[in-house]
Amino acid sequence: MRRARWAALAIALMLGGLSGAAMAQAAPQITPQAMGDLGQLRTAFYARLREALASQRDVYVVGERFVIPAGLLFRPGGAIFEPGANKLLTVVAKQLVEFSAQIPRSTNWVLQVDGHTDSAPISTAIFPSNWEFSAARAIAVVKFLNGAGVPNDRLVAAGYSQYQPLSTMDHARNRRIELKLTNR
Repeated sequence: MRRARWAALAIALMLGGLSGAAMAQAAPQITPQAMGDLGQLRTAFYARLREALASQRDVYVVGERFVIPAGLLFRPGGAIFEPGANKLLTVVAKQLVEFSAQIPRSTNWVLQVDGHTDSAPISTAIFPSNWEFSAARAIAVVKFLNGAGVPNDRLVAAGYSQYQPLSTMDHARNRRIELKLTNR
């Protein structure tokens, strides 16, 4: 597969310039030769996921991460899912299970689920700091995905607290879950 085509698709994904259907058409088919390149697998997976979640306008790709605003998944100040979160996460799990069947067993991959908070400090009995808060949200997503059929050995949860912001102005944008198909 030509690198230029992959690069053009990656740029379009980062800029959000393709619709879900257009991305699926533009995404190259996964070939045995391409299977060894996790970057190519990631691009194809994100294209499938973006098409499956086309009705969720707030879900987007930034670089090598698939970003879901925390407000779509969680009730404010907690790690308890909003009612609509189950539907969204079920789509993610289904796409991951179907896609993972195409990945050779020799490819050492995981889906890393990263929890992020804004810079407003939290201090409760359950979440003494933003570290615990971000990690609890990531763990909640991992547990959901596992319960929906994604094997535990393919899942990782990480909490980033407020230390990887996307914006210095829009604090709501910093409260998010990121999914990253990466090496184990």
